[in-house]
Amino acid sequence: MIASGPRPVAPFSHAVEADGWVFITGQMPTDPDAPDAPLPEGVVAQTKRVVENLKVVLAGVGLGLEHVTMARIYLTRFERDYAALNALWPSFFEAGKLPARTTVGVTALAVGALVEIDLVARRP
Repeated sequence: MIASGPRPVAPFSHAVEADGWVFITGQMPTDPDAPDAPLPEGVVAQTKRVVENLKVVLAGVGLGLEHVTMARIYLTRFERDYAALNALWPSFFEAGKLPARTTVGVTALAVGALVEIDLVARRP
């Protein structure tokens, strides 16, 4: 668990490492400093918050987004939000160095979120 990380919405570890691979649990668009505050409005704002939360967890294990090899993204409003997510996603990474990615439409997410993202990273 990462002390400065978001409050878990279920029993899990923020990150687990095995043989240099780091698995980051799916993060929600909650504010670590105000976990009961309303979620940001819209998929773009929620995605930005989720990525900020992922960066906190990555930093807690000594890594950054540049170490991410795979992302899984879950959207509750896939048809509505997929294009907006795709337009925003490259802004989080160095040009030409996007991680592999899977995006899935789901019926619901914890805390009523529109988006959840989990990651796989590799320690250099």
